[in-house]
Amino acid sequence: MQRLEITNKADIDRSLPLVSIIGRPNVGKSTLFNRLIGKRRAITDPTPGVTRDPIPELWLLGNHPVTLVDSGGIKVDREGMDGLVAEKSMSLLDQSDAIIFMMDCTEVTGEDEMLLKDLRPYTDKILLVVNKIDDIQREDLVWNFYNYGYQRIVGISAAHGLGIEELEDSLLGMLDLERLEEAPEEPESIKIAILGKPNTGKSTLTNLLTGRSVSIVSDIAGTTRDVMRATFTYKGTDYTVLDTAGIRRKTKVEEDVEYYSVNRAIKTIDEADVVILMIDIRDSVTDQDKKIASLIVRRGKGVILALNKTDLLKGTPNQLEAVKDRVRFLFPVLSFAPIVPISALMGDEVGSLLDKVWVLWKQLNKRVDTATLNANLKTWGETYQPPRGASGHYKVLYATQVSVTPVRFLLFVNRIKAFPETYLSYLKNCIRKDLGFTSIPIEISLRERRRNPSLNEKGPDRRDAEVDKMVKASRPASNKARGVSRKPGGKARMGKERERAEKAVRNSRQKRKGS
Repeated sequence: MQRLEITNKADIDRSLPLVSIIGRPNVGKSTLFNRLIGKRRAITDPTPGVTRDPIPELWLLGNHPVTLVDSGGIKVDREGMDGLVAEKSMSLLDQSDAIIFMMDCTEVTGEDEMLLKDLRPYTDKILLVVNKIDDIQREDLVWNFYNYGYQRIVGISAAHGLGIEELEDSLLGMLDLERLEEAPEEPESIKIAILGKPNTGKSTLTNLLTGRSVSIVSDIAGTTRDVMRATFTYKGTDYTVLDTAGIRRKTKVEEDVEYYSVNRAIKTIDEADVVILMIDIRDSVTDQDKKIASLIVRRGKGVILALNKTDLLKGTPNQLEAVKDRVRFLFPVLSFAPIVPISALMGDEVGSLLDKVWVLWKQLNKRVDTATLNANLKTWGETYQPPRGASGHYKVLYATQVSVTPVRFLLFVNRIKAFPETYLSYLKNCIRKDLGFTSIPIEISLRERRRNPSLNEKGPDRRDAEVDKMVKASRPASNKARGVSRKPGGKARMGKERERAEKAVRNSRQKRKGS
């Protein structure tokens, strides 16, 4: 078994200042989080307890990069899932450089009172943020919160963006930072999205890769709701892993929160470079798995089929090979994609999985120069010529690679209409085999070559007019009315008529010259 050597295993990346948002459920923590980072990263919903796992995100505070963390709401009742959520949220306190403690201006609950007591040892790094100051009538309510003994208090409306600048100024002062004119460049990393049905081991793999409990692991289907992300380093390369909610069929999705979770999981395909599609080795492949695979291919992303839970195989000879053959048969759209059997729980072959991610990323960013591409195109055309259509042979005149990630090629052809799909498949296979794109989806677009307008600058050829007149005169009246080109084989007949007319015009001119 390959040994997995991953670095950067801190509970949360501490290379940047850490700012955590703490509070009971439904005080607006996720709304504020999304407001500060400038995108809808955390799911917001009136249902209490939507956020479960801490969600870290890079935030430019006065153009200084900091790590902002949205935490799950802390309840008085800490049994079962609520206890796991509270434990994860409270673990942020010691790590944080600044803590945004959120309360609702309209009410103070028993959970607020409990948090006020638990947070007392961290007073020096707490900014008390009183939320839902949505209008001028509520501004006076902020004064009531000075009774709790905190020196730094800001009234805001996370939903409407009121008071955000004052909040940022307070945090800059707490972290001893000043606003900068320009923001630094974001470091590059390979982004991996982990997708699949619920309970296939996505969160277990995420926690293994990052070396920390990024996602809560539970037997309860749908534990992960938000897209969890964390970074790690493997063989000198930085990776960002995106752990997503389990994707189920729409008919199985009953809660609004799960609906948003599934939609965001699917949207991570666009953000990722490589998608790891997790499949429980004991389960059958479903239509939902196939739909996810089709989405990945359409977006041109690299994809690896990770057959998880190999540690649960019964040891029957050739059982693993039989599973691979079945998966390959059921995923014809992913005929190019690597299959890697792993055990996320035991760490078996996870190093091989990351090696494959690297290979796919290199292929997704590979660019073939135009001269090499067209030299190969000539060889492929000599080996297997394009078929003939009603108007003659199809021809591929020229090719160029137009993009990477996703990898796209543009072919200039003599005719686009009804260009044979079989020949495009042949060219795709040649590009994969001969140019080093063996394990990723590639896309081929066609463009019809236009004739040079300068060819017609001298006006129409007199011979063409004479030929057109002869062709028109030779057709029966019924064909003129109905349009011969619309009949089966009509274009071919028109071509032959024109050839006969051109021959007759040449003979007529030769006779005139001879006389």
